[in-house]
Amino acid sequence: MAGAFEGKVAIVTGAASGLGRAMALSLAEAGARVVVADLDAQGGREVADLVDGDFRACDVSDLDANRALVEFTRDRHGGVDIALLNAGVATGCGVGEDFAPARYRRAMGANLDGVVFGTHAVLPALRARGGGSIVATASLAGLAAVPLDPLYAANKHAVVGLARSLGPALAPENVRFNAVCPGFAESRIIDPLRDMLSERGLPVIPAQAVADAVLRIVSGGGTGECWFVQPGREAEPFRFRNVPGPGEPVGV
Repeated sequence: MAGAFEGKVAIVTGAASGLGRAMALSLAEAGARVVVADLDAQGGREVADLVDGDFRACDVSDLDANRALVEFTRDRHGGVDIALLNAGVATGCGVGEDFAPARYRRAMGANLDGVVFGTHAVLPALRARGGGSIVATASLAGLAAVPLDPLYAANKHAVVGLARSLGPALAPENVRFNAVCPGFAESRIIDPLRDMLSERGLPVIPAQAVADAVLRIVSGGGTGECWFVQPGREAEPFRFRNVPGPGEPVGV
């Protein structure tokens, strides 16, 4: 996709490592000017140097921090065309005896609030450009049951719901909103799971495979889509089938 995003300005959150790093590198290779956002200042600056871009420290769970990130980008580059709302963390607790309110709030703040706040903050900038593209990083956990981590599944299902709903809602403004839903992909989130994945013979998806899917989403024409990324399969939008609409009979 060399040159496909020439002249475009992109924000990538959670870009200091893993999926966000791969997204930032891929966007830069395709010609975009990239603002790297993360709480990891060292890693973020290293990625910014690699893409000849800018680094901005940002806690995505803070609305004002999201607004400041967008204003920084507009001041430096004149606008925003693409926002990859990728930052996320593992939950680290369940709803039983291991429930930890602080960990719960941290996960919901990064994984869900970060998408909502990021969208709210960037919309005026996209509208000023006549439209643009937002891609939120959800997870296969947003499409399937995850008994081992129901709270992570809950916030990722919420991101999927946002994508499906905001896609058509924002379409009249030429703003496309989609989500990417990778399985076990190379990132810090899977660090506690690596031994289990290895024992079960489950491959880890390269971060580049997820970045490639994201660039396909951004360059495509779809909106309200949730693309799955799984080993051995072509990334594509998940088909939500057989959901009964209002007034339709539901089988018993």
